[in-house]
Amino acid sequence: MCGIVGYIGKRDVAPLLLEGLQRLEYRGYDSAGIAIQAKPAKGAQGAGLKTAKAKGRVRDLESRLPKRFAGTVGIAHTRWATHGAPNDINAHPHTDADGKVAIVHNGIIDNAADLRAKLVADGVELVSETDSEVLAHLIGRSQASTLEEKVRHTLALIDGTYGIAVLHADFPDRIVVARNGSPVVLGIGEKEMFVASDVAALVSHTRQVVTLDDGEMATLKADDYRTYTTEGSRTSSSPTTVEWEAESYDMGGHDTYMHKEIHEQVDAVDRVLRGRIDDRFSTVRLGGLNLDAREARGVRRVKILGCGSAYHTGLIGAQLIEELARIPADAEPASEFRYRNPVVDPDTLYIAVSQSGETYDTLAAVQELKRKGARVLGVVNVVGSAIARETDGGVYVHAGPEVCVVSTKCFTNTAVAFALLALHLGRIRDLSVADGKRIIAGLRKLPEQIAEVLRGEEEIKKLAAEYANAKSMMFIGRVRGYPVAREASLKLKEVSYVHAEAYPASELKHGPLALIEPEVPTVAVLPDDDLLEKNRATLEEIKARSGRILAVAHQEQEKADHTIVVPRNEVELDPILMGIPLQLLAYHTALALGRDIDKPRNLAKSVTVE
Repeated sequence: MCGIVGYIGKRDVAPLLLEGLQRLEYRGYDSAGIAIQAKPAKGAQGAGLKTAKAKGRVRDLESRLPKRFAGTVGIAHTRWATHGAPNDINAHPHTDADGKVAIVHNGIIDNAADLRAKLVADGVELVSETDSEVLAHLIGRSQASTLEEKVRHTLALIDGTYGIAVLHADFPDRIVVARNGSPVVLGIGEKEMFVASDVAALVSHTRQVVTLDDGEMATLKADDYRTYTTEGSRTSSSPTTVEWEAESYDMGGHDTYMHKEIHEQVDAVDRVLRGRIDDRFSTVRLGGLNLDAREARGVRRVKILGCGSAYHTGLIGAQLIEELARIPADAEPASEFRYRNPVVDPDTLYIAVSQSGETYDTLAAVQELKRKGARVLGVVNVVGSAIARETDGGVYVHAGPEVCVVSTKCFTNTAVAFALLALHLGRIRDLSVADGKRIIAGLRKLPEQIAEVLRGEEEIKKLAAEYANAKSMMFIGRVRGYPVAREASLKLKEVSYVHAEAYPASELKHGPLALIEPEVPTVAVLPDDDLLEKNRATLEEIKARSGRILAVAHQEQEKADHTIVVPRNEVELDPILMGIPLQLLAYHTALALGRDIDKPRNLAKSVTVE
């Protein structure tokens, strides 16, 4: 969840590290710090390590950097707290007792309490509340002769997940890094090397990257790098080219990344469709599935796994697969799946969904499924990410970099990717040519229809101002509308901190109606399908209890206080469009309440810890 960046070369390191931290701040933003191999004073043999740390944002760290903080080797970190409150002491980097070792760490050390107790028994004074500090002390106390061996011996004592970068004053010509469950990416430059937990920190300097696998380490020197396992065996890692350029991570004239990313959905949806539609056979081409027609016809059930917004797109995906391919399908939170000892059926196709491709709960579920012999596909945004590499095949959603903590364009693109997958499976099975053509026509209309929704932003902004002071909000929908209601409820909670709940509309009378009052408005998702009249009856129930209603529908709703009208598509694809105005509603509610929209409290973008 945190952000790591490191550099070794000839340039002044502190400005480079601060720039990298600012690009990674969406991964964690409660404290930050830098450690450098300091330049020796004139005539001196060496200056050792210097560190600077600060509670708060990267700008707080920048304001507290000493004037003399020069060097050409360094590591830095921006934190999302798991162990210990956000403060200067708990901020990374952490150092050993002699100040010779500095480490930055993403992940969680499960046996940290035992390791801390042993260190204390040996007379070591631990100054922070973190699990990470033990790494610095263990590396510093290792009797191995090389930094690589010191790190390897320490990692052998660790249970848990980590992405780490290590400096040592006695080895000023290198940075040693390692990965297990938390991403580490090397950036290959000209006589300089970079390391980061996300390519966002690298693309302004190099687009040539190497992504470490779990159980892999690397040594970075200014003019070279080498990779090897935690057991010491050399590995072969060739650089790949990052798809996106540095400008993709800029705000592009918008006030926030969330606003930019909502408005990027027109182009993003066009991108996920591009080159995939096959008009000749009224289907789509998804070559990355690695699933031939015979294997697809053998699938008896589909299980979709994801967390948060990814889980909600899984709910939409399951409905699309059932409707278009007529294969029983359901979605489940990946964070719960592997703990209930699930029955893994060889005839079930499992699909893992993750924006980052690094979500730890989802990755762990994939690894458990693979261990049990299941076929697993991935639906991810980041090319070459862990889930993309661990699965048997899959679909990239091509949403582009998403920097705001809350997901918007990636959610929408993932839903479109599921529509493509459902159409592909349906045409292999029993979906007619006519229905295939109908869905393709609907998919092609999506970008312009999204643009039409976005043109109504000013009206949605006015509605957000009217509902922003609600003490709580209820979101409801039936069948196709329910996953949209769930995602909209999550968006509002995440970015505005307004309490919200989502229920199937049919469940209101089974309990939640007790909450309805004028101060608790209801957002009702009402697609114009065969359940519209039942949905209207639910609005009657709410109005009878003096509840206010904001409807999202294809036509004005008489019983609603306000209606956001969205363009009509094919009924199977309508949920994709109906989520867009509710993203804007959450955004403008948060704006009206003065929230930190791109960096909501207590949250981070890429959840790489359990």
